Amino acid sequence: MEKTVTKFVTGLSEDATMWEKKQNTRYGKISIVCRQIEYDIKHGVTKEQVLEYIEKIRTHSGFLSVLKNEGSLNMLDQIKVHFAPSMEKNFALWR
Repeated sequence: MEKTVTKFVTGLSEDATMWEKKQNTRYGKISIVCRQIEYDIKHGVTKEQVLEYIEKIRTHSGFLSVLKNEGSLNMLDQIKVHFAPSMEKNFALWR
């Protein structure tokens, strides 16, 4: 899960090979990344761990190089929206 999220947020390097570019167009979309994370959730990772890792990327100093890329925060937000509990679900549980 961590590797998938980090790869998605990092994106392609400037000197990416043709094969890397082709693989990124195939597997680098938000829908496919979320599907891979859902597979990991099915096999033991919790949604809380996914959200904690996203927050770790935002706050930990080891990920500063990742956050320098344009759009990396936007990509993190896309993943967070997909896995964050929605307000409607929480409201239904309270009734």
